[in-house]
Amino acid sequence: MGVIATLPEAIAELVRDGGSVALEGFTHLIPVAAGHEIIRQGRRDLTLIRMTPDIVYDQMIGAGCARKLVFSWAGNPGVGSLHRFRDAVQRRWPAPLEIEEHSHAGMANRYVAGASGLPFAVLRGYAGTDLPAHTATIKQITCPFTGEVLTAVPALNPDVGIVHAQRADRAGNVQMWGITGVQKEVVLAARRSLVTVEEIVDELDPRPGAVVLPSWAVTYVAEVPGGAHPSYAMGYSERDNDYYQAWDAISRDREAFAAWLEEHVLNRVPAT
Repeated sequence: MGVIATLPEAIAELVRDGGSVALEGFTHLIPVAAGHEIIRQGRRDLTLIRMTPDIVYDQMIGAGCARKLVFSWAGNPGVGSLHRFRDAVQRRWPAPLEIEEHSHAGMANRYVAGASGLPFAVLRGYAGTDLPAHTATIKQITCPFTGEVLTAVPALNPDVGIVHAQRADRAGNVQMWGITGVQKEVVLAARRSLVTVEEIVDELDPRPGAVVLPSWAVTYVAEVPGGAHPSYAMGYSERDNDYYQAWDAISRDREAFAAWLEEHVLNRVPAT
């Protein structure tokens, strides 16, 4: 596995209308370029999964890719709301959006259960919140050993898991370092996966604290320099704070968003 392909080839092979897709990355290594390629290829009716949906999911929702969002916190980090997300939920534009909301801990545990081959995860979360009343995938469970009432959430096994990393070798082994979030878990939980990387090298040299995803766990690898922008890739790029701030005004207006989408996504062909 770990087949090296172009980004358009990998997305065309992996992402299907009506499927479930998780693009993960926490502040760092967010696979934005992959999200834009999904938009360019016109995918529809997707279930989008992400612990912290930010602007790339705002863009995908506004472009009409999404039918459902499975998430925890959602927002433009450091700036405010996601206006394309709000428009879809409140006004059903460009299409109605179903939401399934969890806590961060709940989502992380769901990925771990999926990666472990388990049907559900158990945690002490959600107590004191009204999420169980609004989310059908949160259930109380009684410990058979202590009688303690806990919370169960079903495993997440996306059809496709997509993450960004710093490097891969030519055999398809992937190396990432810095804030790594749940990238490892989503790749192991997903039925098939894509890792976009800053560069492909002949050999991965040791890095303190680095996570290595072996080629057998990865379906496709695509070399996409700058593929995390406007988030950052430690050792390769810095976070583009101006982009996040500018997005607030762009995303508030449907016409401004449509013009931005045409110029910056639809008419921009990725390097092959």
